[in-house]
Amino acid sequence: VQLQASGGGLVQAGGSLRLSCTESRRTSSNNGMAWFRQAPGKEREFVAGISWRGGTTIYADSVKGRFTISRDSAKNTVYLQMNSLEPEDTAVYSCAAARSAVASRDVRDYRYWGQGTLVTVSS
Repeated sequence: VQLQASGGGLVQAGGSLRLSCTESRRTSSNNGMAWFRQAPGKEREFVAGISWRGGTTIYADSVKGRFTISRDSAKNTVYLQMNSLEPEDTAVYSCAAARSAVASRDVRDYRYWGQGTLVTVSS
């Protein structure tokens, strides 16, 4: 199973980006999915998660109201729409497939990980 993340780049503060995560094989269609991020010198942190049916979403407090996670099961793709970006959002963003149908904030609940995509927000 491969998860391919894309959509990162350089953006000014206040701008927007949309990240995409596509799975190469449909094994996570019944799994919760999430985005995590890791800034230089910091630990990996949870950003947003979505249940396998898409009916439940959870967010880190730091991104609530600015980021939106969604999924298109027909395309095997999970998205992260990021608005009102701040320099503190600068990090490598990675997607992950959970071991179950729900998403959680705990990195240990995720089985498959994609490579990261770099998001840089300039002030």
